[in-house]
Amino acid sequence: MKPIRLRADVLAGLTTSFALLPECIAFALVAHLNPLMGLYGAFIICTLTALFGGRPGMVSGAAGSMAVVIVALVVQHGVQYLLATVLLGGLIMMAFGLLRLGKLVRMVPHPVMLGFVNGLAIIIALAQLEHFKSGEQWLSGTPLYLMTGLVLLTMAIVYILPRLTRSVPPALVAILGVGLLVYVLGLPTRTLGDMAHIAGGLPTFALPDIPWTLETLRIIAPYAILMALVGLLETLLTLNLTDEITETRGYPDRECVALGAANVVSGAFGGMGGCAMIGQTVINLSSGGRGRLSGVVAGVLILLFILFLSPLIERIPLAALVGVMFVVSQQTFAWASLRVLNKVPLNDVLVIIAVTTITVFTDLATAVLCGIIIAALNFAWQQARELYADEHLEADGSKLYRLHGTLFFASTTPFLNQFDPASDPQRVTLDCRHLSFVDYSAIAALKTLRERYAKAGKQLQVFHLSERCKKLLKRAGVDHD
Repeated sequence: MKPIRLRADVLAGLTTSFALLPECIAFALVAHLNPLMGLYGAFIICTLTALFGGRPGMVSGAAGSMAVVIVALVVQHGVQYLLATVLLGGLIMMAFGLLRLGKLVRMVPHPVMLGFVNGLAIIIALAQLEHFKSGEQWLSGTPLYLMTGLVLLTMAIVYILPRLTRSVPPALVAILGVGLLVYVLGLPTRTLGDMAHIAGGLPTFALPDIPWTLETLRIIAPYAILMALVGLLETLLTLNLTDEITETRGYPDRECVALGAANVVSGAFGGMGGCAMIGQTVINLSSGGRGRLSGVVAGVLILLFILFLSPLIERIPLAALVGVMFVVSQQTFAWASLRVLNKVPLNDVLVIIAVTTITVFTDLATAVLCGIIIAALNFAWQQARELYADEHLEADGSKLYRLHGTLFFASTTPFLNQFDPASDPQRVTLDCRHLSFVDYSAIAALKTLRERYAKAGKQLQVFHLSERCKKLLKRAGVDHD
């Protein structure tokens, strides 16, 4: 590795590690867990996916989307059941990758991707507002002014520094600079230590202390499946985004296997489950992190913070980290999607807005699923509308129908409406050279058409079927001669 690339990855990893700390602590607290569980999960998952995953430069850790999934399980059954869920969820992720299902992410339309990115950007920004509270009350007076001022100063450094030099990551300079300013001037602002104390030892191996019975499986399986689906979905979509930013190609199946293995290890060593984190990935990439080393450095530093550096790390002002995450939110949001709203089809606009809104108010899996369903229904509707027929009366008195389009469940009614068995001549020819049969509904429609002409006492002949269509009809027992 070139010295310049090595230096860039190390600095990017250092910057990313600072950004991982408050997020992982906050997500652990959301899930009613010890903050160290979030940090152990971040260390294990970030390091292992960086080493063995299919997308260098992408950062994974204890993600908020997965924390929300398991809150009810922790409250009802306790931490040990959560660890078992993380183990099972990791195995499901590994199976997904080993079965080479990562390619299914290609089924996600671009408007859904834009909605996903915009929704997560809004979530990242909204999450920072919690740091402007003291308990349940919003800050006011001097604490609010000081917090706001430090956040704005951090953002200014991140935006302005790249115009002066690109030798160091601006987010790293902003965090360290604002932290030093607060320490030297003794400014009374909240620090990372006010969220939680992060001092601890090495994570230790211990299988979950639960009864290994079918009843336990019944309890944890739904949560494990949901956790795996949410984690895989967020990871694969973040992988796609990273591919676009770096203009390189990742390997989704390998990433799924590595993520699953990392979750298994995390669960076995008392850590939370996790997946790719879009905010931290953007920080890593914008700081120059392109290789595996950046993720490894970020993960290992999390462990070093726990073991040796907690007194220093706990002095980092929350305002500096909040400012960096606000910038990340701004950089993550696909502003181009707003500029093209009046240039793209209305259905695509609705998908973008729907996925963004559902992501913010529910969860990522629901949002993406709804987006895909909306996009698929619209595609089916458009394809159904494009089916049409050319009609010709032949010299011998017969009639020729030349069909164009795709015959499937949504277009069977328009297909049948093209014909008039009662008025057509005795011999009718159906030319399917430009017609594609897709599903059983298409076969049933052709069978219905034959029956209508037979009932009218007329002959229907079908020509120029593709080999695939002939096989479909033969398998269904429908005569096509």
